[in-house]
Amino acid sequence: MATLDGTNKNSNSSNKAVEPGMRRKQASVLISSTFAFTICFAVWMMFAVLGIPIKTSLGLTETQFGLLAAMPVLTGSLVRVPLGIWTDKYGGRRVFFLLMLASVVPIYLISYATAYWHFLVLGMFVGLAGGSFSVGTPYVARWYEKERRGLAMGIFGAGNSGSALTKFVAPGIVAAFGWQMLPKVYAVAMLATAIIFWLFSYTDKSHLAPSGESFSAQMKVLKDPRVWRYCQYYSVVFGGYVALALWMTKYYVAEYGFDLKHAALLAACFSLPGGVLRALGGWISDKYGAAKVTWAVMWVCWVCFFLLSYPQTQMVVETVTGPLAFHIGLSPLWFTVLLFIVGIAMAVGKASVFKFIGDDFSDNIGAVSGVVGLAGGLGGFILPVMFGALVDFTGVRSSSFMLLYGTVCVSLVWMHFSFKPLRAAPTTQPAGVKA
Repeated sequence: MATLDGTNKNSNSSNKAVEPGMRRKQASVLISSTFAFTICFAVWMMFAVLGIPIKTSLGLTETQFGLLAAMPVLTGSLVRVPLGIWTDKYGGRRVFFLLMLASVVPIYLISYATAYWHFLVLGMFVGLAGGSFSVGTPYVARWYEKERRGLAMGIFGAGNSGSALTKFVAPGIVAAFGWQMLPKVYAVAMLATAIIFWLFSYTDKSHLAPSGESFSAQMKVLKDPRVWRYCQYYSVVFGGYVALALWMTKYYVAEYGFDLKHAALLAACFSLPGGVLRALGGWISDKYGAAKVTWAVMWVCWVCFFLLSYPQTQMVVETVTGPLAFHIGLSPLWFTVLLFIVGIAMAVGKASVFKFIGDDFSDNIGAVSGVVGLAGGLGGFILPVMFGALVDFTGVRSSSFMLLYGTVCVSLVWMHFSFKPLRAAPTTQPAGVKA
């Protein structure tokens, strides 16, 4: 059970020295899990690149492209809750391995798809790979003592950099061999990753949840208001990250006229720090507290999205000497710089949210991380579809950032009022919540 300060009586005690053999197992579990999650995330995000030639060949609208890119995200989000519960019950090693095997065939079959609905259906099954986060997070967390848990989960979460990996690798494969080769390569990579993970990971039966605990009992966490707060935070920092990772390659192509390779490379300037620096976010959250870090992240995103929202504008001012033309808008350089900053902020924010969860719900972290991951994933599914719909409706590509700016405004207001009573009564605040 979780105690008042968020610790788990069954977890590794921070007061006891950890044996060298356990340190070796911890490192092996962390490295193999992070590698597996990186490949899973790369597969999960492959339509960010693959969807562009498919859009051209099928003549899709922006809304249809957004739905295609986001379809794997929907499935990956919906399965997070049951996967988190199964991880608590059966162990992360077994669930992670079977999950990767289940996605191999659907990935491979994409290379033979010809109709739009083919891609949508197969994309749903490919999305299983995205559920790996709700498996790996509790699996890794339970191997580490509380004071090192935030960093460990942050390192694992750096597997989000798989999005950048896709942007580095996929355009070259598509350019050299055609888009049909990409799913075949990814299917082989997923199979090899599953085998490597199984060989270098471990099982500890003491990490399993009580076998008699029912699904309804585990879902009682939904009555805790903290879970809903964390869902909302994560829908912004993770949902927004996934949405932009899917959308930015297409944005660079359409807005600035880059080819696929250069557009994907520039988009990686957002995806890479948004994934790799999650480990840094874990360390910062351990040091300064999840609440302070998450609050700062939201303000950074608020400023950046405000600037990114401004559309390319041509203005003519009538002066005494005649008309004077102005152009107002972000150049590709400044656009990329702001995206880079947003990527860093979201990386830190994703880690800080799971620092909350690791501290407050260490006994049923699988169920809670599944629920929170579901909220974040649904944000990653809904936002790209809304991006496309807004572009089709307004004709303004920066409308996607206007939408994100609005979501962050809502988040800041909610956080302010959520933490106000906690600041007023610091003695009663839960672990991980520091005003």
